[in-house]
Amino acid sequence: MPPAVPLRVRAGAGALVLAELIGQDCGAAVAVLLFPQVGVFGTIALRVAFSTVVLLLVARPRLPRRLGDWGVVVGFGAALAVMNSAFYLATERIPLGTTVTIEVLGPLVLSVVVAGRRIAWLWAGLGVAGVLLLWGGDLSGLDPVGVGLAALAALCWAAYILASAEAGRRFRRLDGLAWAMAVAAVLTLPVGIITAGPRMIEPAHLALGLAIAVLSSAIPYGVELFALRRLGASPFGVLMSMSPAIAAIVGLVILGQTLPLVAVVAIVLVAAASAGAVLTAPRRPPIAEPVA
Repeated sequence: MPPAVPLRVRAGAGALVLAELIGQDCGAAVAVLLFPQVGVFGTIALRVAFSTVVLLLVARPRLPRRLGDWGVVVGFGAALAVMNSAFYLATERIPLGTTVTIEVLGPLVLSVVVAGRRIAWLWAGLGVAGVLLLWGGDLSGLDPVGVGLAALAALCWAAYILASAEAGRRFRRLDGLAWAMAVAAVLTLPVGIITAGPRMIEPAHLALGLAIAVLSSAIPYGVELFALRRLGASPFGVLMSMSPAIAAIVGLVILGQTLPLVAVVAIVLVAAASAGAVLTAPRRPPIAEPVA
């Protein structure tokens, strides 16, 4: 931790990260509330479309010129489209906290593989124990399709991380992410328009879609830039590992989704595994929440 950063500034940055996580899960909860109005695919299309507009306005990206760069952008965009779609389709069927707990296994497994250390397998085992506990105590009574969709979102999150790293090597600043989000919008908008129809462009629904995009994309990226400079990678990553627990609380408060005690213990185990993987990993940028 750079000594030049005062303690109160680091504490403020940490509080900001927690607020961002709460806001991001609130965005997911708002999306669940929007499902009955425009459908899941309409909600996905609104979030991705508004996220694209925000990113293009902020990044003002240069057009890729090389074929290889376009290949990375298309692959990155496809991962974003499938990840968002799988996540929202899962939250339609199973509680938000359970969905996020399963989804976070994607980056957890990726961090274990990349770390190449024996202790990393300890965190993998702890995460697996959490999932097995979740399976025995909660998932057995849930929609298996929802569980499968959450697992697909986990795989796509890992693909998102790898594609984001490659885009970071090829593009300046946010250019790669902005074009990838545009590709995701092209893939998701037609389905949303077909399924939601005119309901998707009603002012109230557009306002909710914009709110979801801001909570889930614009604010998280800004907070991450601010916090990483003041907290450092490890503390930031540990705070991000609290996402499953925060999602469970948001699901309870906003959506009224209760979880049995055994599921709560499972969420704690997965969060602890994620935090341990961050703390013992080689120095590298943290695995953060997807900003798209």
